[in-house]
Amino acid sequence: MSLLRSSGSVLWALRPQRPQSARAIVPPLVSLARKNFHAAASLFAVRSQVLKDVGEGITEVQIIQWYVEEGAHVEEWKPLCQYQSDKAVDDITSRYEGIIKKLHFQADDTVPTGKALCDIEVEEGKYPDDHSHPALAPEVTLSMSSVDTISPPPPPPPSTPIEEISPTPTPVEPVVEAPRSRYASLATPAVRGLLRSLNVNILDVKGTGKDGRVLKEDVHNFVSKRNATAEAAIAEPAASPSLDQHARVAITLSTEQSETPTNLTPIQSQMFKTMTKSLNIPHFLFADEVRVDTISTIRKKLAENTRDPRKITLLPFVIKAVSLALEEYPLLNARVDTSTDPTKPKIIMRSKHNIGIAMDTPQGLVVPNIKDVAGRSILEIAAEVVRLSSLGKQGKLMPADLSGGTITVSNIGNIGGTYVSPVLVPTEVAILGIGKTKATPVFDAAGEVARAEVANFSWSADHRVVDGATMARMATRIQELIESPELMLLNLR
Repeated sequence: MSLLRSSGSVLWALRPQRPQSARAIVPPLVSLARKNFHAAASLFAVRSQVLKDVGEGITEVQIIQWYVEEGAHVEEWKPLCQYQSDKAVDDITSRYEGIIKKLHFQADDTVPTGKALCDIEVEEGKYPDDHSHPALAPEVTLSMSSVDTISPPPPPPPSTPIEEISPTPTPVEPVVEAPRSRYASLATPAVRGLLRSLNVNILDVKGTGKDGRVLKEDVHNFVSKRNATAEAAIAEPAASPSLDQHARVAITLSTEQSETPTNLTPIQSQMFKTMTKSLNIPHFLFADEVRVDTISTIRKKLAENTRDPRKITLLPFVIKAVSLALEEYPLLNARVDTSTDPTKPKIIMRSKHNIGIAMDTPQGLVVPNIKDVAGRSILEIAAEVVRLSSLGKQGKLMPADLSGGTITVSNIGNIGGTYVSPVLVPTEVAILGIGKTKATPVFDAAGEVARAEVANFSWSADHRVVDGATMARMATRIQELIESPELMLLNLR
């Protein structure tokens, strides 16, 4: 045993010797090779701006334009893009502050609810409640041995000079384009449909509207110039064609038909679905002539009042008369519910009179409604009509303005036409269409012919639950209130 121990000592003493410099390097390499360098986690994370449910059964919207681009900085609650749904046009604001990393949709794209509109890089930890995708850099592992062995890349081999003189290129001056307004790509759905049908890029058209917006006239002018340029390019000098050739060309041009498929705008799409559903309802039609002389006299006096002139149209008086009549015939303010069991429908009675007014807007037909007409005066109703009309022309009606209607009044007489057959809204059981007011000869109480201002009131009712007698009584009561507006005073609160 002692021999083995001593032989071990002898072997240790007789071990091969290494240079002193090599022995000095070994310990640091052994101890430091276990220590790795790691890249620190990024201080940023990526958040997805998701299109939330906008309500009213809307499942998708159309992007009109983006206010931002990839790489741009956006502040919290600043507008990201403008969208158009089946019922309104509005802006989507950013929920985060950061850098736009990716836009998932482009202008004119349709976005389903629940989908991410864009990705925004934000500071890590600033929005802890939201699910994020941390933007971590890939982990880098380096040992001291690898650091010590890293050496700069060798210099590239010297290239053989080529004795060839290349011609000096002529400098080309860049074309400087005037900066576009951020609204340059904004246009109404009608203009966008025209652009698609004529195969024109909106960015190629110089808009003359407000803030550079593109109008229909701009599109037609652009197409005219484009066609003129194309015709001039293909024109070739040739002998004058004969009369027969002219006739053949004329016949060919007059008989050719061009058909271009065009997608429906969001409002047209919604109208298509709503009206298709409405026409499954059996309509009962009722019409009568109503004299509006007295209300015309009241309106004239109000407008000529020197101290406080007020211009009020016929519509607020009609809306108030409808509300007063609904107090006596509440069935016309109800709706039919077949969602639970189609074989056992129910009538849902509604206490508030939210009377819709059909409007012709640049975006199409919309029907906002005036809430709780029973609790409003005629002046308040007139002010609300003005407000909703202004928002409708600007395309800024909100979903709250368009939801909750109980009965509709359509004043088609503002455009023209004496008679109308209005179509029901599926969630209502009655609708009134007002024709154009005309001067008509009538017989007065003494049997003499007199001049009268007459408008035609056309009704449609859901004949599944509203019988003809009820509709006729409702229409007659409204006629009494319009022809004798002093009766309204007895019921005003």
